[in-house]
Amino acid sequence: MGLFTKKPMNLLLEEAGDSEKGLKRTLSAGSLVALGIGAIIGAGLFVRTAAAAAQNAGPSVTFGFIVAAIGCALAGLCYAELSSSIPISGSAYTYTYATMGELLAWVIGWDLILEYAVGAATVGIAWSEYLNNLLVQVLHWKPIAYEWCHSPFEHSIADAAGIVHTGIINLPALGIVTLLSLLLIKGTQESAFVNGLIVITKVSIVVLIIILGRGFVSSANQVPYIPEPTIYTDHQGVDHHFGGILGILGAAGVVFFAFIGFDAVSTAAQETKNPKTAMPIGILGSLAVCTVLYILFAHVLTGIAPVEFFRTDGREASVVAAINKFMPGYEWLGKLVTVAILAGFSSVILVMLLGQSRVFYSMSKDGLLPAAFCEVHPKYKTPYKANLIILVLVGLFAAFVPGDIVGDMTSIGTLFAFILVCAAVIILRKTNPDLPRQFKTPFVPVIPILGILVCAAMIYGLGWTNWARLFGWLAIGFVIYFGYSKKRSHLKD
Repeated sequence: MGLFTKKPMNLLLEEAGDSEKGLKRTLSAGSLVALGIGAIIGAGLFVRTAAAAAQNAGPSVTFGFIVAAIGCALAGLCYAELSSSIPISGSAYTYTYATMGELLAWVIGWDLILEYAVGAATVGIAWSEYLNNLLVQVLHWKPIAYEWCHSPFEHSIADAAGIVHTGIINLPALGIVTLLSLLLIKGTQESAFVNGLIVITKVSIVVLIIILGRGFVSSANQVPYIPEPTIYTDHQGVDHHFGGILGILGAAGVVFFAFIGFDAVSTAAQETKNPKTAMPIGILGSLAVCTVLYILFAHVLTGIAPVEFFRTDGREASVVAAINKFMPGYEWLGKLVTVAILAGFSSVILVMLLGQSRVFYSMSKDGLLPAAFCEVHPKYKTPYKANLIILVLVGLFAAFVPGDIVGDMTSIGTLFAFILVCAAVIILRKTNPDLPRQFKTPFVPVIPILGILVCAAMIYGLGWTNWARLFGWLAIGFVIYFGYSKKRSHLKD
């Protein structure tokens, strides 16, 4: 079998008939916008905004959000065409297998592990940070000791006695990942009502912070708005480009994590009433709403507190820390943020773990991963072995790897996958021009090429350490593919 052998369309249709009977086109453009907003707003906004301001761009993190949004919009248009070209619902892995062949399908499937599994770990670590805030600020209990809620590769800033603490294991992050993985195995799902409440809560909190925080913005914290280019070395000894164009690109790569999830809109193409018009409205509409909220939120947050605060006292649970210190009289808002963020983070982790199990399930059914990944529990009818293996993988990342590292790994992996998605549109237009498309990306190849360039620029801004991690991740994936998957692929004959 060649490396670029494609999965036959008739086989995909047969699988679709077995597993997706009765899919109804019930979603409107408004439903897709709501779905996108719910999937997008999460840990990225409440955690990565301060990190990008501190390490990369200062107040000009707002421009980073604009760059990230443009990259997402360009890739989203390409994503919408691909998802509507193959007449089944599924991930980028599935339709890449059908259009560009097995090797590139493996690459995207392997990248999706970075998006979902490592992304779940990132949100788990953020959940851990805000749990400590809940214990201290809301319940007035003692915080969890630094050693038991941080990676062994992290150390604290010296306290009043000059003592520096070093992490051992992030137990809260491991705990929430374990709990939600077990819920998925049992088949527990969020109801639309509860999920809707969480979405409304998250958006309301963002709007509240923007409205109430405006009165506490100090212009001194935002001068200069674009800092002069320099190198900032963080408390872990890692160098970052700070200020200037490279700082903004670096910030775009960091806050890109805040946009991950909009692709959930494009995967709903087969359940949309009129995908030709509803898909671009859903993708671009949800991105537009979130981008406006993100820019206003970042502007207010960097105006409330100076950059140095986010490098020291406000490095963890940054939003709550800034509210408590620089917005006197609004401690109640900090408490509300903590409780709501924990609920929102939990839903994001659950969705990411669910998405990862589906990718593993599909790859296993194709023979590219061991059969255990697609074994279904006899009682709960869920891919329980896949969930258990994902629990180990995500749990190890959440427990032992610093949040900044896994967050940037998620961003760079997803950006790389988006580049492949943009390239796939160009390739598919050439190799299969007659394939029915419910939605067509406009101005091909201009839009896909621009998407590739913007995503590549954000990857460049993340720096060589993240490039090395990406190449290392891909190298591991190629070893697994050529050592195991290629020989056992169901299309090998």
